[in-house]
Amino acid sequence: MRTWHSIDSILFSALIGLPAPLAAQAAKTSTTRHSEIPAAYSAIREADLRHDVGEMASPGMRGREGGTIDEMRASIWVAEQYRKIGLKPMGEDGTYFQWFDMTRTRVSVTASKASIGGQAMTLFGDFIPLGVVPAEASGPVLWVADATDTTTDIKGRIVATPLLEPTPGSIRQNSYTFASRYADAAINTTASRFARRGASAVIFVATPAVDSAFEVVASARSRGAYDVDNAVPRAANGSTRIAPPPTLGTGPTPTYLVHASMRETLERQPQAELSIRLERFTTPSVNVIGVVRGSDPKLRDEYVLFSSHQDANGVRVTLEGDSVHAGADDNASVTAADLAAARAFVKQPGKRSVLFINQGSEERGLIGSRYHAAHPAVPLQQIVAVLNGDMIGRNNPDSAALLGSQPPHRNSSDLVAMALKANALTGKFKLDTIWDRPTHPEGWYFRSDHLPYARMNVPALMYSTNLHDDYHTPRDNPARIDYPKLTRMAQWIYLTGWFVANAPERPKVDPGFKLER
Repeated sequence: MRTWHSIDSILFSALIGLPAPLAAQAAKTSTTRHSEIPAAYSAIREADLRHDVGEMASPGMRGREGGTIDEMRASIWVAEQYRKIGLKPMGEDGTYFQWFDMTRTRVSVTASKASIGGQAMTLFGDFIPLGVVPAEASGPVLWVADATDTTTDIKGRIVATPLLEPTPGSIRQNSYTFASRYADAAINTTASRFARRGASAVIFVATPAVDSAFEVVASARSRGAYDVDNAVPRAANGSTRIAPPPTLGTGPTPTYLVHASMRETLERQPQAELSIRLERFTTPSVNVIGVVRGSDPKLRDEYVLFSSHQDANGVRVTLEGDSVHAGADDNASVTAADLAAARAFVKQPGKRSVLFINQGSEERGLIGSRYHAAHPAVPLQQIVAVLNGDMIGRNNPDSAALLGSQPPHRNSSDLVAMALKANALTGKFKLDTIWDRPTHPEGWYFRSDHLPYARMNVPALMYSTNLHDDYHTPRDNPARIDYPKLTRMAQWIYLTGWFVANAPERPKVDPGFKLER
């Protein structure tokens, strides 16, 4: 077994943002390693993790897209694992399920029509509405050969223009494909030139580079926007209610993307007819909730919450012969780790109770966690900590990230100290603190299910091994998971929860905590 070498507590404090006494406490672990790991630790087995990731990210789950029958299939599978393990149901009517309705707003392909020069355009095939915006426009196209020219009067006109080349700095450095990131940057760069100039519609002509991502752009934009009513807001100062869909003339300028091959037609300034209509409907999604009751009569009404999400991104554009976004790392890896922790807690309960929640439709905008944080299975003030994970089975075998471990995202130094102590006893990961900074271009802290709870001042952490080139692609499959690393991550998360479940005092929220971005 490798030994964990203590480092100077002041340096440790500077790296992770902890006060020196807490950092020193986290460092003093090697001599007490064996006595602080419970016997049930042995219930976390690599074989179980392999099996559960393989089941949840199998082709038959079809990518578990939120709001579809495939997510329902995955949710039922999770509930069945809860039952087999021995978790008690904490959903509605004695079940494991907390149901909610997502509201989806999208461009209607049946009620909408578009034609250019008398040629009917297939929506999301050769004509992509780039926003969920209604439009009614008719007339000759005004060709603007140079989108940087802001002197042309375009008010009330249908405008067409070639996309500008984005600057390298405008291309987001994230883990989507370069073609997709390039297309988004080109669209955003060009759209900014036409904002608030009064055009009735703007048609962007793709460059060859953007044409290569046309199908990917269409797949993403066709899905529209999702929300849930009476939930924790998306943003700190947002509304708990769903905004009504935009009506004609009230939203931003409608923008569209067409293939590069349309340029010659649009240069002739043909007649265009646009009638874009929206449709809004509800679709069910679900949180899956189980519990292990605590052993201490005085503490069992306080809860440690283990959080994952069961949805992925469904069936989309084919890549290397596969169209199923299996979501093995995102987020079958964490669900498997939480199931392993559940087996351990059933075998050996802690003093506090432990909630296990698979949050529904995370990929659609943290929908399930935002709903549960507003309608918790137990009173929110009785949830003492949220241990959320997102993507914990890839990248360097010895590195990981603990988001919420440094200001301004850290809301509980007590909880961070427990997590660092658990890491020293288990995975011994070198913690990458860069991903937890508010300046990181990914904004990773704000993109997973701990966020609604942190906004409600519940101590919360996010465990991750960070993004990779297979993120949100069909290549995120079970064969690419590093299972020894996933096992160590699962042990780390479990032991953190064990420490929280048995601590004499619940983790405190740091004085003056205010989540910023």
